[in-house]
Amino acid sequence: MSDGESRIANISIVVRDKASAPLVNDILSKHGDVIQGRLGIPSPGRGVSIIVIVVDAGNDRIGAISGSLGNVPGVTLRSTMLV
Repeated sequence: MSDGESRIANISIVVRDKASAPLVNDILSKHGDVIQGRLGIPSPGRGVSIIVIVVDAGNDRIGAISGSLGNVPGVTLRSTMLV
């Protein structure tokens, strides 16, 4: 599979700082054309919010999304290529 081919991946995002939520949402909106699904789970008892997105994009685009989100203060994530 070459870098230009579309892949399906999930990106699991943990937002520990509520002040970062608008920036996370801006990034996700910017890449909305490749997001196939989104699930948001608040966990106030742990003081975090969890967002899981499924994307259908090339490796470069998935990396750009992950890189942008990973640079947001108070955010951690993991990406998994599925198909």
